[in-house]
Amino acid sequence: MVDTRHFPPDFADRLLSCFDDLDGITDGVLIHGDNWQALRLLQEKHAAEVKCIYIDPPYNTGQDGFLYKDHYQHSTWMAMMDSLMPALMDLMAGSGSFVSHVDEHEFSRLDSLISMRFGPQRNIGPIIWDKRNPKGDATAIASQHEYLCWAVKDYDALKMGKRGLIRKKENAQAIIRKAAELVQSHHGATDKAQDAFKAWMRRQNFAGGEKAYSNLDDNGDVYQSVSMSWPNSQQAPEEYFQPLIHPDTAKPCPVPARGWRNTPETMKTLLAQGSILFGPDETTQPRRKYLLRDNMEENVPSIYYFGGSDQTTQNNMGYSFPNPKPIRLAEYVVSIAAPLSDAVILDYFVGSGTTAHAVINLNREDGGRRRFILVEMGEYFDSVLLPRVKKAAYAPEWKDGKPKRPPTPEEAERSPRVIKCMRIESYEDALDGIQFDEGVGQLRLEDKLDGYLLKYMLSYETKNSATMLNAVKLNRPFSYKLRVNERGALVERSADAPETFNYLLGLRVKTRRALRGPGGARYLIYTGETRAAPGKSAAVIWRETADWTQADFERDRDFVKDNGIADGADEVYVNGDSCIPNAKGLEPLFKARMFPDAPPP
Repeated sequence: MVDTRHFPPDFADRLLSCFDDLDGITDGVLIHGDNWQALRLLQEKHAAEVKCIYIDPPYNTGQDGFLYKDHYQHSTWMAMMDSLMPALMDLMAGSGSFVSHVDEHEFSRLDSLISMRFGPQRNIGPIIWDKRNPKGDATAIASQHEYLCWAVKDYDALKMGKRGLIRKKENAQAIIRKAAELVQSHHGATDKAQDAFKAWMRRQNFAGGEKAYSNLDDNGDVYQSVSMSWPNSQQAPEEYFQPLIHPDTAKPCPVPARGWRNTPETMKTLLAQGSILFGPDETTQPRRKYLLRDNMEENVPSIYYFGGSDQTTQNNMGYSFPNPKPIRLAEYVVSIAAPLSDAVILDYFVGSGTTAHAVINLNREDGGRRRFILVEMGEYFDSVLLPRVKKAAYAPEWKDGKPKRPPTPEEAERSPRVIKCMRIESYEDALDGIQFDEGVGQLRLEDKLDGYLLKYMLSYETKNSATMLNAVKLNRPFSYKLRVNERGALVERSADAPETFNYLLGLRVKTRRALRGPGGARYLIYTGETRAAPGKSAAVIWRETADWTQADFERDRDFVKDNGIADGADEVYVNGDSCIPNAKGLEPLFKARMFPDAPPP
């Protein structure tokens, strides 16, 4: 079950009733809980939707064993990683990417697991992250790199994109800005402006591919010249040897020994576009002109160089976390794996929240509306992750724990609008909190029950426990409570049954309405559609039905009709008993989705 934190109920109802397409305005979801349970919860709502799964799993676990509590048969790192693969692959979009940090200790095992689960062709990594700083405690070869294992769900779907995986040229914008600045200061693309630009480029520590763009044309555009020779060792077909005529001397220019790279038709197009560079006369072989503004992207190389850290960012934002992945590296990965403006990014080993911070920064930079889903089970969810995401969403720059400046109107417009925070009942809490029917006694984790007896007891002797979804208690859905273990004591905490059902149903919420019905009864109505039935509308009606009489149910039916609550809905779900025509009781589906392996009642 999900525990969501709300404003006071009446205020939250009024606020959220102002919005249409509630899931559409949600820019992020933070989930505190076990990653396996979280991935299960997301299945119906986000199946085949996630464009990028980006994780930094706990592969440096120290000397005292594996740090994460889990319920797997073998509590090992590989067992944990493998157990999550089926669920995460169901969440991935066809051209989606799975990217995982790993160091030299676990790389070979993770690489083998990816090849086994995704297939060797879809294991397209790794990228080597050169951290530019060798480990100081090495006794043999000092490692200064880590790996980014990279896999895609469907290699053919990836190839159908523009060019597969591409990245932005890292310094292209800076080069274009400098060129514009020099052209403006020299009152045009004069010889002095071009000389100044070449001198500036020579001083920069750019990669070779970027340094080649060291020329300015008469329009002030940055370009490089490239050979147009046939690239293969054998000669091109005969028609690829037609000479180009020099525009000033009207004489043929030299043809490359193996012919031109392009067909005669393409060469004519390039000539018409002004994309062929001629020398001062016909003795110079022409070259192709590539404008930087038309070539802002390039293939993704297998090495990424970055040796910085986020220590200054931590200090300025007022949080502390050991060895977080750098924001710049996360931005690099997400921009490649999720270039689409509405992409969904999932991180189920969140740590301090770097992935969310990177998504927020990228959206502010390019105006995108990428959404993030973060899952973390550590205690630092409240002390580090949540405060950091709030601060990153509020302002782009921080100093000494305070916003350095208010966001500009454009930055405010591109900042997150709604971030949903949810808590999932943990596996251990669920077992601790299970209540058995009278006379059976309370189950303890250390009780040694054989599998059959345990399954029987969980299915029948605990059917009235809130943990196992007590259908009777759903007649008061807005006050449903669970018993959870807090510092060794079982305490009752509110659980959001409607929100939990929305996720299990896979409902993409369009509207949320809070109404007062006959006798002041509270109603909460969700409308939308499910991923399983796209194009068909669904309405989910929650109301407090405890102690209702037949007359109350008849008034309920009339209230729903008079207010058009279920009008136009192809499917109508309602909690508890009902006289509403064609409405389905949601409790059986709720329980079936929560416990898919349980026997029927």
